[in-house]
Amino acid sequence: MNKKIPPELCPCGSQQKYTACCQHAHLGKPAQTAEALMRSRYSAFVLCLEDYLLASWHHSTRPTKDSLRLDSNANWLGLKILSTTEGQTGDKVGTVEFIARYKINGKATRIKENSEFVFENDQWYYTKAL
Repeated sequence: MNKKIPPELCPCGSQQKYTACCQHAHLGKPAQTAEALMRSRYSAFVLCLEDYLLASWHHSTRPTKDSLRLDSNANWLGLKILSTTEGQTGDKVGTVEFIARYKINGKATRIKENSEFVFENDQWYYTKAL
């Protein structure tokens, strides 16, 4: 299930057009940093891109397609990156602390997480929440 491609700004909050930002990762170009992967994964939640979420999840912690349940009724409100540690070119690990806000059935919710990422096979993968 896919929502429509946003016409202007990328859902990740970068203030860039989607076509110049997260769309590249969604179409198969590896993210350059752990933060870029985090942003592309947030946008994938907004756009309900299940296949991308699974592909960008490290194989050691990846859920099955059947257990990944995206709620197409979620109204994603925004992503705020609080901090990043490592996760740049040449690093093997990185962390990104963030807050993601959304509403479901009118109830506002936020996720605050410090996510771990690893660099393997020339690309970044999400592993887990710390």
